[in-house]
Amino acid sequence: MDGRDGVLELLRNGVNCAALLERLSSPPWRLDSKQSTRRALKYRRGPGEVVIVSHNGRGWWDTQSSAKGDIFDLVRFLDPGLTFGQVKQVLCDFVGVAPTCSAAPWDEKRGVPERPLPDRWKARPRLRAGSRAWSYLTVVRHLPPTVLLAAKAADCVREGAYGSPWFAHRDETGRVSHIEIRGADFKGSVRGGRKTLFCLPGAPGALPRLAITEAPIDALSLAALEGIRADTLYAATGGGMGPGTEEAIARALAVVAASPGALLVSGTDANVAGDRYARRHAEIALAAGVAFQRLRPAEGADWNEVLCPRRGAR
Repeated sequence: MDGRDGVLELLRNGVNCAALLERLSSPPWRLDSKQSTRRALKYRRGPGEVVIVSHNGRGWWDTQSSAKGDIFDLVRFLDPGLTFGQVKQVLCDFVGVAPTCSAAPWDEKRGVPERPLPDRWKARPRLRAGSRAWSYLTVVRHLPPTVLLAAKAADCVREGAYGSPWFAHRDETGRVSHIEIRGADFKGSVRGGRKTLFCLPGAPGALPRLAITEAPIDALSLAALEGIRADTLYAATGGGMGPGTEEAIARALAVVAASPGALLVSGTDANVAGDRYARRHAEIALAAGVAFQRLRPAEGADWNEVLCPRRGAR
């Protein structure tokens, strides 16, 4: 290793992406501790601006674009006009600087082993008619029982604490890798997960149509509006698309592409962020050799507002 490589390695090992976000830009990025986990720190700045810091501060990705990378890429993301030499000078000032997230509440439990997510999922009751979670989804969100029974059969929704539904993301082996929580008074996720895709299959067997929304409730709402099409895998990214999500979409498309008439339908929200996600979906579909369609909710910002217009008016 020559001297140049040694300096670069020192910077990679000594600079934390979270510290850069907190101190390098104006206005600074702020940690959203309620929406963060130890493995994925969510930083916000202006409206719709969200950057996730991962890999113990060594990696990051922007939820509104395909931008991601290491500390060098982050400095360029924050100040695109800098040369590589100027980037190194900036980073030298941040070696050893600790982010404020080092004092976040979950950090106090760092020495306490957490139960694996699949075990926590199995410990929760299955969705059942008349429960608080069922009532929230049917009464507040207007999801029909047919869709919830399909979700129960697919084991993609379970009863969470305090009547909040839990929505499962699964990895390539089928194990629960991430759990989203959506309720009347809470929106978040279970600590320690890695987002992939929430999935509700319309029927067993080959599914040539992949419909992607942002939130699991929107995926269930689209399924309700379409009468749960038997040719469709209804999926949700849980908002922004990180590397794990894009990998999961690519795996799903590899299966979809094996069927005649394969199609990726982007059903993201009817706003600037949703259109940006749709453009990324189109790029992924093109790379997989699968036809693409943008299905934009015209009567509301998302599919649950289309299903339940009064929700959007509140």
